[in-house]
Amino acid sequence: MKTTNDPLLTSLPPGFNAVIIGASGGIGSALCAHLQQEPHVGEVIALSRGHCQIDLLDESSIQKAAQNLEGKPIQLLICATGVLDVDGHPPEKALRQVNPEIMLREFGINAVGPALIAKHFLPLLDRKERAIIAFLSARVGSIGDNRLGGWISYRASKAALNQIVRTASIEYARTHPEIVLTAIHPGTVRTNLSKPYASGHHTVSPDEAATSILTTLNALGADASGSFIAYDGNPIPW
Repeated sequence: MKTTNDPLLTSLPPGFNAVIIGASGGIGSALCAHLQQEPHVGEVIALSRGHCQIDLLDESSIQKAAQNLEGKPIQLLICATGVLDVDGHPPEKALRQVNPEIMLREFGINAVGPALIAKHFLPLLDRKERAIIAFLSARVGSIGDNRLGGWISYRASKAALNQIVRTASIEYARTHPEIVLTAIHPGTVRTNLSKPYASGHHTVSPDEAATSILTTLNALGADASGSFIAYDGNPIPW
């Protein structure tokens, strides 16, 4: 069993640079804490709305944050962002509850924003060394695994994110043969996002989720790029 001080990212080169977007959230902050303990990490760059003013609904802020890192090859990028409740509106239980403004905002944060992260940050990836990129998705974004219905906007926005990740992986495999680009479900984590909906589910702490995510990402080969996986490495149906 790995302890807190055991290296989790042994597959990345010495002095690797890591970028965590959404670093002020429960999972994002836990990821940063673990990465700071990696003995061969170069720099951990934490980005969020509160720090460095990166706003998923403002492309100029994303572009500026990426430009500030030009000339610094990135070997690890994790986009740990997402929203479930929007402006106090919980997920829909039925189609009659769909609100177009809320739905568009959810797509903006869960799909369009990550697409813009990919647009501006993927060009910073190291072309020569192994690079790992992960976008936090959700199992409920699986179309094949949807048996309960409901949560239309959240499900659809995460399904859109999965397609964005898949498409980006195909494009970047042409120029970055060592890239691993994946959508990963972190489990039901005890954060403000999932707390109201965690009853009856097995939950983990942000620290446990971060450990599982980094351990799983470390084990992925380039042939797993473009996949949709769970925190334990098991594939999730599209």
